[in-house]
Amino acid sequence: MKRVCIIYTGGTIGMARTDSGYAPDEDYLRAALADIASQAAPELPVFDLIQYDPLLDSSNVALDEWIAVARDIKSNYDAYDGFVILHGTDTMAYTASALSFMLDGLTKPVVLTGSQIPLAELRNDARDNLITALIIAGHCDVPEVCLYFGGFLYRGNRATKVSADDLVAFDSPNYPPLAHVGIRIALDEKRIRPAGSGLRLVEFGEQQIAVLKIFPGIQFEVFENIMTEHLKGIVIEAFGAGNIPDRQGTMQKLLTRARDNDTVVVVCTQCLKGTAIIGEYEVSEELARAGAVNGYDMTVEAAVTKLYYLLSLGCGTDRVKQLMTENLRGELTIPIL
Repeated sequence: MKRVCIIYTGGTIGMARTDSGYAPDEDYLRAALADIASQAAPELPVFDLIQYDPLLDSSNVALDEWIAVARDIKSNYDAYDGFVILHGTDTMAYTASALSFMLDGLTKPVVLTGSQIPLAELRNDARDNLITALIIAGHCDVPEVCLYFGGFLYRGNRATKVSADDLVAFDSPNYPPLAHVGIRIALDEKRIRPAGSGLRLVEFGEQQIAVLKIFPGIQFEVFENIMTEHLKGIVIEAFGAGNIPDRQGTMQKLLTRARDNDTVVVVCTQCLKGTAIIGEYEVSEELARAGAVNGYDMTVEAAVTKLYYLLSLGCGTDRVKQLMTENLRGELTIPIL
């Protein structure tokens, strides 16, 4: 009999309606899981529940919670065939990306899921997401951190939330789904990473990292105060293929300060699909000269958590820059130039 460990961090999936709106209910999910287990379907694995206290809206999930989940997986790793992380949708892609870097050498599935409508509602997406995630974690050979939602299984560090309202709330714009789920679970085996050699946990340390989204008319002077020696990394969401306006030369001053402070600058694209390659256009040439590195087709979630990972390893600045452009966990595609 397959065994799965459920780690419940909070989120919409286990909330109940109150006079003040939806709120976490400490007892509801346990009761719902007991009802699911009572059906004793042969394809449903046996499962145990680790429930966090307090339960959190995912907007409050950050570094400490990533570490807590990773530690729970590590300490229970040998006892289970897979893990399901129940999580709110708003930052689920960040947690999935973080876990993909923290959990090196995976040999079994770690599947994040949640819902747009709580289990407590008559019409919901929660039950299917939960049951399907359990079956994938217990029976499918997918030895990586994944995100299951709305009929699709995505690589965790390739997923991003694309809708606040639709039941298909996530997408993987630059990498095909690992599985399509309809009447059957159809794995795309050629897309799945091979199993590692055994789990190694790399915990993130506190790191000052910023994200800067470029917009027309941006005044870079506003951001001068954050460009200190304490800022270890910055992800720039640039236009198109990595383009940034700089008519007054103020962006160049920021880049020079970042270089002098050994701050790693990573350039991603604002576009949902596509690749950032700085230096292809004149307006991104200054980025290349200042030592910024390509984020290629990484999501912002993957770029941020990858910076956390590499900086936590204690790598020097040049080594971090090099590894940011390499494919470590399937998080990016290196273009053929």
